[in-house]
Amino acid sequence: MSREVRVRFAPSPTGPLHIGGVRTALYNYLFARKHNGKFILRIEDTDQARYVPGAEIYIKDSLDWLGITPDESPWNPGSVGPYRQSERKPDYMKYALSLVEKGLAYYAFDTAEELEAMRERLTAARVVQPQYNSITRTQMKNSLTLPEDEVKARLASGEPYVIRVKIPRKEEVRLYDQIRGWVMVHSSTLDDKVLMKSDGMPTYHLANIVDDHLMGITHVIRGEEWLPSAPLHVLLYRYFGWEDTMPEFAHLPLLLKPDGNGKLSKRDGDRLGFPVFPIDWKNETTGETATGFREQGYLPEALLNFLAFLGWNPGDDRELFTKEELIEAFSIERIGKAGTKFDIAKAKWYNEQYLRAKTDAELAPYVQVSAEKEGFQVSGKTAEAIAALTKGRVSFPAEMWQESRFVVVAPTEFDEQVAAKKWNEDAVKVLSAYQEKVDSFEGEFDASSAKSLLESTAEAEGIKLGKVMQAVRLSVTGAGAGPDLMEIFAILGPKEVAQRIRFALETLPLAQ
Repeated sequence: MSREVRVRFAPSPTGPLHIGGVRTALYNYLFARKHNGKFILRIEDTDQARYVPGAEIYIKDSLDWLGITPDESPWNPGSVGPYRQSERKPDYMKYALSLVEKGLAYYAFDTAEELEAMRERLTAARVVQPQYNSITRTQMKNSLTLPEDEVKARLASGEPYVIRVKIPRKEEVRLYDQIRGWVMVHSSTLDDKVLMKSDGMPTYHLANIVDDHLMGITHVIRGEEWLPSAPLHVLLYRYFGWEDTMPEFAHLPLLLKPDGNGKLSKRDGDRLGFPVFPIDWKNETTGETATGFREQGYLPEALLNFLAFLGWNPGDDRELFTKEELIEAFSIERIGKAGTKFDIAKAKWYNEQYLRAKTDAELAPYVQVSAEKEGFQVSGKTAEAIAALTKGRVSFPAEMWQESRFVVVAPTEFDEQVAAKKWNEDAVKVLSAYQEKVDSFEGEFDASSAKSLLESTAEAEGIKLGKVMQAVRLSVTGAGAGPDLMEIFAILGPKEVAQRIRFALETLPLAQ
């Protein structure tokens, strides 16, 4: 690659950033880093009617949380700004008019009613795809059918108009896609797309071509849904005389619903019970909210690893990659064509792997934050001990506190089902003796010594430890199952263990 690699992610601020868009951003980021290039964020806000306040900063916060921050953006501009399309408005008309002057685009004055009437005529004539094209434009109100002086008069009077591209009638348009190979489309299937709208704003088709050219974009890596537009974009590059610097295209496979039946949409999150957005979203105007992966407890590095594998694979059996390893291994050639099912169980698996790989010190703050939300203060040492105790059992950081809050909060209630089955005379015998020994215990009360003492106590009472073990757990934690009990004892210390057993002995009635 002789030119500096420059890729862009160009979302529209019309709501929260869908996880499919995040994957597109990630692939652009990985490609740029792999080739020592630049990753650019451009906000495509030409559709002002759909603009949602807060959506721009949401995009920024999402990418920052995931660690795929662009090299250039509206918040960190480079030399090819502005980075919002709405701020580039004067440029677009200039380029559209240059195509009109070359006879490659034209003014169209058709009203909404006239366009609807045209579609109805074509539908009645059993035309499968009614569109404004090389045939129908000859029957419409535009600068190709109206006398030149009338066109000038209409423009001078301020009559609303759009500028449409003039698609050739009989031509094969070819483009090479780095994922799909050669794509060929006959121009007769294309319509004369609007380039400039009547409000003076460009459509996506014009704006993205002009911007990609002016920003020196070398590779356009975007979703499969834009593949049908690619032939038009190739024609526009030719019309502008920019074929020599036209970027290479790569259209990414769709993200599918978990059952593989259709594209994963923004509405699927609430319906299917898992997030489809990176972070929590709230529309300040409508009050609409949506849950994010971050707030559900997904670690950013785990989510990135998961997303990278939704369409790409490294060519071997490895599944766990740091961001740096993804950069090293990534290549467009290893992206598949077929859509990929969004498997939330796999996302949880990734989260579990990354959570378990963290040190107890790294996880301790998660425990402390969760505890503080319930009004409890947990020391760093205790939080680390809780992390060590629970991280192999949970999927999300918040679950460490949920699994072990009894470490800080002594139980006042006990699992009734376990008590009804296991709280018997044998249990009371062993626990009464154990409580006394623990209360007077001196020395290091670690998991090993706590277990040895319990084993010797049960043996002295002539009772098999396995028969009363669940009752022992119940007395100290209030539950019949959970993390390693002896490790819990070590965290609590002998005095607290003895006190809890004493409370249970005083509180729980014998099973009948």
